[in-house]
Amino acid sequence: MLRAFARLLLALLGLMAASVALTGVAAAADPAVVAVVTDANKAPIAGVTISVTGPDGFTGTGTTGADGIATIIVPKSGKYVATIDEATIPGGATVKDGTERTVNVLSGNKKVLFPVGMPDDGGGSQDGGGGSGITLDRVMQLILDGVILSLIIALGALGLNLIFGTTGLSNFAHGELLTLGAFTALVLNTSLGLDLLIAAPLAILLSALLWGWGQNQVLWKPLRKRQTGLIAAMIVSIGLAIMLRYVILFLFGGAPKSYQQFAGQPGLELGPIFITPKAIVLSIIAIIALVAIILWLKSSRIGKATRAVSDNPALASASGINVERVISIVWILGAMLAAYAGVFLGITQNVVWTMGQYLLLTLFAAIVLGGLGTIGGAIVGSFVVGITVQLSTLIVPTELKTGAALLLMILLLLVRPQGLLGRPERVG
Repeated sequence: MLRAFARLLLALLGLMAASVALTGVAAAADPAVVAVVTDANKAPIAGVTISVTGPDGFTGTGTTGADGIATIIVPKSGKYVATIDEATIPGGATVKDGTERTVNVLSGNKKVLFPVGMPDDGGGSQDGGGGSGITLDRVMQLILDGVILSLIIALGALGLNLIFGTTGLSNFAHGELLTLGAFTALVLNTSLGLDLLIAAPLAILLSALLWGWGQNQVLWKPLRKRQTGLIAAMIVSIGLAIMLRYVILFLFGGAPKSYQQFAGQPGLELGPIFITPKAIVLSIIAIIALVAIILWLKSSRIGKATRAVSDNPALASASGINVERVISIVWILGAMLAAYAGVFLGITQNVVWTMGQYLLLTLFAAIVLGGLGTIGGAIVGSFVVGITVQLSTLIVPTELKTGAALLLMILLLLVRPQGLLGRPERVG
């Protein structure tokens, strides 16, 4: 069975590589306007809307991702006008040198820069972090952004915590499950031409089969049978993460990519805050998924068995619970949640080969801060980390915002080593 599955996996990977190669050939011929939005410290600004107009009445829009880049494909070479929507810039900042850029696209990508300066409060400082940029509107926007980021972190952290609870494995390749889910949807959407509303659910199911159940059957189950130590298994997960990361880079390249649908979407102004409809819908689905998983763990038979295995695998096995079956289900569930988190991140920002790597530390910070092995702790920790990461940009430069969450984790563990919801007698 394992050999047959391995052959199937290799065949699917080969098909994916061929599809990506064909897409790459087609994409190489498509010129594009690449807008780069940065603050006064040259840090990228996410969530900013860019519109491009050009010959024959062409109009296209894009939204900057975490890297501050929005890529708008244009139909042909020619002169185009890129316009930034200042209303979508967090904190009421303004663009230096005007909001429009005229570019002559000949072939390939044409980069346009939109340097943003924070509004001056009279103190003369425009450092882009803290001080002059702190306003109530900006705080509320950052809290909203933090809640959305928290939902993405919670989806990944919950699966990571379930895997840790049932196997004891600190899986450093879990971030790549987010990346694989996002790129699986990208292949189905851009290479096979499926609408994203079909491609995304299908990608989540394929991720559950290939990257969840398949990964456990091919790699982790044999290692458990050989009684591989947890430290050795952790090292294996680190090597797996690096390998997957660079395989994705080799197949897809390093440039950010967007799905064919919902890449550019006008936002909604709800009082002082700004949010896109796609972020609202994806957030609601994420909340429903998290609540469903918690109810499933607390009330279903398999959920109770999962909690029993997490508490004491040996006793659970002696009680008649099929531990390996439970672990397989947990891997499937963890891969599904991670894939949805990757699609969520890819739709609201961009699909890039390092997206899982960037989130990995925040995933671990969330589960450690909330309490290792505790389901509620993973979710609570995710919201603490996500909101802290966004609000920290009021004080520190954007590129240092993840460090704020890690610092909070360290300070909390000095006071409460078991985490927010962990038990003092058992960390995990």
